[in-house]
Amino acid sequence: MKRLWVILFVIPLFAQETEKEDSFIQKMEDKAPIPHPNEAPDQWLLAHIDVETTGLLPGHHEMIDVGIVMTTLEGDILDSLFLRIQPANPERLSPGAKAVNAFDADHWQKMGALQQSVAVDSIIAFHKRTAGEKHVLMVAYNSHFDAAFMDHLFRSANKTWRDLYYYFILDIPSMAWGLGIQELTSNWIRDRYQVADEPHIAEEHTGITGAMVNVRIYKALLQYRQDIMSNVPSKK
Repeated sequence: MKRLWVILFVIPLFAQETEKEDSFIQKMEDKAPIPHPNEAPDQWLLAHIDVETTGLLPGHHEMIDVGIVMTTLEGDILDSLFLRIQPANPERLSPGAKAVNAFDADHWQKMGALQQSVAVDSIIAFHKRTAGEKHVLMVAYNSHFDAAFMDHLFRSANKTWRDLYYYFILDIPSMAWGLGIQELTSNWIRDRYQVADEPHIAEEHTGITGAMVNVRIYKALLQYRQDIMSNVPSKK
């Protein structure tokens, strides 16, 4: 009888989750066409995102902070957000991650780290306040990493980042590669345009320092392209 009760209790919950997921997918499918950035640049913004985590594996490791810098397509800063986040499983912290970001669960709590659901609500509120009705592209350095962790963070709160950002994501090393800079670090472009790097001291290395340097690199890449184009002979 007890087993039957459990089954009768679980099935409706499963049905609700399935219905919620179906509704989310349908909402994505039903979105009306929107003008692309080249067609209506004033209707678009960029969200430069950098996350710090407890390790490299999204879904097992978790975010411990996030920096978001909202800019125009030219890279001019409009606003920024930095949040520390308390992971649900801090014991999964990898030695490599700790060496990079100095995460410590007790220290994070003392610094006012947010619970995951509160962090998601804060990101949504920031987005609505800063972007309004404009379309937003996510930009990151090694973008699949940041996007995957953002996806898991939002899912932990039964929400989706796709309500905030367009489904295309811009990756800074890929932009550089397309300009002939075939390296995975930003050393060459930073040296060429004297772009200040972010701190590499673990206690000072955060998502917002990463997001800010990403904006500077993005603007340097735009300048590099402009410099290249200025040397291309014009058609007669």
